[in-house]
Amino acid sequence: QVQLAESGGGLVQAGDSLRISCAASGPNFRTYVMAWFRQVPGKEREFVAANTGLDVTKYADSLKGRFTISRDNAKNTVYLQMNSLKPEETAVYYCAARSFFIVQAPSAYAYWGQGTQVTVSS
Repeated sequence: QVQLAESGGGLVQAGDSLRISCAASGPNFRTYVMAWFRQVPGKEREFVAANTGLDVTKYADSLKGRFTISRDNAKNTVYLQMNSLKPEETAVYYCAARSFFIVQAPSAYAYWGQGTQVTVSS
């Protein structure tokens, strides 16, 4: 079992950068696939990026090049660096964890954080 807690969200302007974090508690952090999703009210939760303990990464096609996922296994923390943010990327960003391999479907993830709000003003 793993518990997740996001932090670092906030209000930024279009074009700004922001890094959000997700701290995990529980054993065997390295064995988990860690992922970021985002959701706006009335829409489905959207895959953003994921990273395995061996540093295999996958990104949503539309975000490749602007967002970077990374993890520090010693600190049980995964990060999402977001550059050149756009107003339409305003959402609650969630951290999630699952075992084995990267999947983009939210339903495949057993563990979720409470989310952190990212607001991008125009």
